[in-house]
Parts: sequence; C-alpha cells; structure tokens
Amino acid sequence: MYLVELYKLIEEGESQTVEFKRKFSTPEKIAKEMIAFANTNGGYILFGVDDDKSIIGVRSEKEEIELVNSAALFYCEPEINFEYEVVLIKGADVVVVYIPESENKPHYLITEDDDNLKCYIRLNDMSIIASKETANILKGKNSKNPITINFGDNEKALMSFLNENGKITVKTFKKLVNISQRRASRTLVNLVRTGTIRHHFNGKEEFFTL
Repeated sequence: MYLVELYKLIEEGESQTVEFKRKFSTPEKIAKEMIAFANTNGGYILFGVDDDKSIIGVRSEKEEIELVNSAALFYCEPEINFEYEVVLIKGADVVVVYIPESENKPHYLITEDDDNLKCYIRLNDMSIIASKETANILKGKNSKNPITINFGDNEKALMSFLNENGKITVKTFKKLVNISQRRASRTLVNLVRTGTIRHHFNGKEEFFTL
C-alpha cells in the first residue's frame, strides 16, 4: 500500500470497510472484526491507529501479525485468509491487515461456548451479530445448486402483502399465513436466494421487500 493510500484511509475514518485498532486486544475481538469483513465486502484493520485517527504505531509488528494469524486460524470457522503489510508513517509502524470478501461464507466466531457460534457482518462502522436469516442467505451464496420454489398460497399472500405495504418482517409473515417462525424464515430466505425478494437491515430492523 502506498503511503498516500494509507493517509486517505485514516483521514476518511472508520467505515464499512475500515477499522482502527490502537493495539491488539484479544483474539476473539480481532476475529470478530475479521469475520465481519469476510462475511460482508472485505476491509482493512489498521493496527497502531486510534479511534480519533491519531497514529500511535505498534511496538512489535511481528508480534501483532502472529496474534492476527492466531485469531484467523483458531477463532474463525472456517479459517479466514488475510494479507498484511507494515507501513512506516510519521515515524511509527502501522500494521495494515486486509481481509478480502470471502467465497466461503458464512464465517463464525469460535468461543468457549461452541454450541452457540456467532456470525458477524459489517454495518457502517460496526461489526454486528448477523441474524439467522442473514447467515442462511450468506450460506446460500456459496451454493451452486439451483433452488426451486413452489409458489403456493403462502407465497401469493406474501406478494400481495408486499405490493400493498412495501415491506414485511419474519414475524409479520408468520402471522400473516399462520406458519411457524422457522418455516416463515426459510421461505423468505429461499425467495431472497431466487432473487424474488430483497433482504434489508438498517441497524434496527430486519425486513424484506420486492
């Protein structure tokens, strides 16, 4: 990365594709950020840069890289690939870690509670837990098998509701056609995968539209 590119990333601040870290915190927290980038559009983690954009630098770039590698290898399922480089800026070493958008979504965070693996995505400048629907949509993007939808009464009721109201949630669809939440979720996810409807999350509400 050219120095001018790094200056630009820092000047623009944290975003959908950039995260600042003053220093390495814990493997779990770093893995969470890496997972969010891999599950979304990819992005950069800059070690040695504070939240206020001040350049602190790292004490040992070798140690930072080894810790990042451990986070990717032991705390991400499946393992996450990344690239890194050390850039000298204003007399300080900044470790630039680039996580490309994954072709093997979704990735989950491995914790002591292995029965409750969490999937993260990037939303604006935050890494947030993905809903079950979002994780299933990510999983569907990896599938090369065509999906077939039986367009029955439930799907017709959904289309009619969307035409009149514009958007719908899983819970609303469940009540609309009187089915289980699991079945409602699966139906909506499958319709997203076929391109029939779209999935949205604005940070507060998750919903579907035509």
